[in-house]
Amino acid sequence: MAHPSQTPPRGHVAFVGAGPGDPELLTVRAMREIQSAEVILHDQLVPEAILSLASEGATLLPVGKKGFGPSMKQDDINALIIAHASSGARTVRLKAGDPGVFGRLDEETEALDAAGVPYHVTPGLTASTAAAASLGVSLTKRGRNSDLRLLTGHDVKGFAEQDWRTLARPGAVAAIYMGKRAARFLQGRLMMHGGAPDTPITVVANASRPNERQLPSTLATLPADLDAADLDGPAVLLLGLAPRAARAIAFARQEVS
Repeated sequence: MAHPSQTPPRGHVAFVGAGPGDPELLTVRAMREIQSAEVILHDQLVPEAILSLASEGATLLPVGKKGFGPSMKQDDINALIIAHASSGARTVRLKAGDPGVFGRLDEETEALDAAGVPYHVTPGLTASTAAAASLGVSLTKRGRNSDLRLLTGHDVKGFAEQDWRTLARPGAVAAIYMGKRAARFLQGRLMMHGGAPDTPITVVANASRPNERQLPSTLATLPADLDAADLDGPAVLLLGLAPRAARAIAFARQEVS
């Protein structure tokens, strides 16, 4: 297996985190691996601004999965990765955000292990970190929360159940991925377990990208606010977090104008 600081050899798979979307938030190693790849199998959420960093002769293959939408089967994705790596191509599996955060990394590395194909993983900045940075707040804070939960709004079985009692406690902070369609479900579960109606929830869509949008909301108004805002693109729901006061005022002025 190649040392991750070197360009991956042929027949090797580099799992690369593309970060939340802003090319300037790519790691140096991710940039190098993208530029040296001969084949890039990429998620649907990886933007053109990052795909354009590939070399002119690279083959770009979309293998994205979309919640509640058409998706390539995981077994087919695994087979494609193995086929290109086994052909001797310098192969990059490019995943939005961090490969290990709701990115099905284990399913793909297990398939490579079974096929005897070497690989390494380059982490990326996950969307919740970029979203909190845009709000000017921290994901953890002394006296408020000593833990942080990363949750998914839905899984392969539908809306995902969580430890709602813990999440409903005052001061709890969680980043909820793929949660827009689950907003009414999340609201119902949290309020059923004692969540305060005025609990802040900020929705950040397209975090770090030029078309980023921030929607300050509360547990009581979240579904209605999301319906009215009609946000496009991937979004993270930051439970327990609100923008700093100055940023919230600026957001309100922007909406009025």
